[in-house]
Amino acid sequence: MHHRDLEAWKESLEFVTEIYNITKSFPKEDLWGLTSQLRRASISIPSNIAEGCGRSTARETSRFIDIALGSIAEVETQLLIAQNLGYIDASEMLQKLSKINALTQGIRNYLKKIT
Repeated sequence: MHHRDLEAWKESLEFVTEIYNITKSFPKEDLWGLTSQLRRASISIPSNIAEGCGRSTARETSRFIDIALGSIAEVETQLLIAQNLGYIDASEMLQKLSKINALTQGIRNYLKKIT
């Protein structure tokens, strides 16, 4: 399986761009706090999907998919924090993240069947 063929990777790559655009409006004093954390965690999603697909066994791939799922949970939490702080209305991004989560869970389920 090649990562560029996966909808989870494509959607999460787009999501990262949106996160960068959204966080440009966050307060400058938060640059090294929530802004940085949210950007890094969102980057981790497509990066770990890609890295997992580059591994030689389904078990190795599965480990990186699990890391991507952990990053999805981290981004969800950070979006809610940003919303609580009044930086954004996170509803649209949370919907997109939910779709990415479902797609990534689908990869995980597939890998469990073949291992």
